[in-house]
Amino acid sequence: MIHWPRVRQLRDEVGADEFDEVVEIFLDEVQEVIARVHADTARQDLEQNLHFLKGSALSLGFEVFSKLCQDGERMAASGEAAKVDLSEILAVFTASKSVFQTELKDNLH
Repeated sequence: MIHWPRVRQLRDEVGADEFDEVVEIFLDEVQEVIARVHADTARQDLEQNLHFLKGSALSLGFEVFSKLCQDGERMAASGEAAKVDLSEILAVFTASKSVFQTELKDNLH
């Protein structure tokens, strides 16, 4: 669910002191976009929102969430936004966030 080598790489890139702030910004931005996804009942901006979520997820190692966003983005791009299973995508984000927060300290050595 989480690609821990990517998380460690990000921590090394930004530095241990800045890492917590980067994680907080990531989670805040993702929550904002998820709120936009919920508000976009016509799914007009779904492709763009899933693209953003995919990139954000990749940068922090949320591997499964990123893959689902990528699949949804492709579906939306091909005119099938209504078929994207947003509940699955959002459930995987919630589960990924929980695993990330629970296991972060154990995986950063």
